[in-house]
Amino acid sequence: MTAPRATPGRIRDVGVVNWLACQIAGRAAGTGPPNLFLTLARRRGLFRGWLWFAGRLMPGGTLPRRETELVILRVAHLRDCRYEFDHHVRLARRAGVRERDVERLKEGPDAAGWNPRERAILTATDQLHDRRDLDDDAWTALRTYLTEGECVELTVLAGHYEMLATVITALRIQPDEHR
Repeated sequence: MTAPRATPGRIRDVGVVNWLACQIAGRAAGTGPPNLFLTLARRRGLFRGWLWFAGRLMPGGTLPRRETELVILRVAHLRDCRYEFDHHVRLARRAGVRERDVERLKEGPDAAGWNPRERAILTATDQLHDRRDLDDDAWTALRTYLTEGECVELTVLAGHYEMLATVITALRIQPDEHR
């Protein structure tokens, strides 16, 4: 792996409040302070705004946590973003995502074993990744299982993790140390 382009900040780089938020996030994830957080925290106000926004999607979103993690893991897999994938495999376990689900995610929405709602969500995630849009069939399938508001949340969730994968890749953010 290449060296990070922007290194994780230290307490004097990120400020005490952001440093504490990074420490808490690491404890919750079972790692040290996440390198992604410490890197983003170099822009203190941006980090706090992003943290609030991201927290409204996960863990504070209205979609069931298992489905949220399926979307995040699928995006991370499609983007080949090892950092995000590994981080969310740990979090997904707590939300009921099993090892066989993680392996199926690599195959995609057509893999055997998904229920119809999960298949619709994963199909939408794939289309948002591939096309940056949803065709009418994918939208109709989503609306069979999700409210209009949940569909909005799903598209924002997938787009947010596409953005994070871009940031992680471009800045060469290094894996977190496990506790």
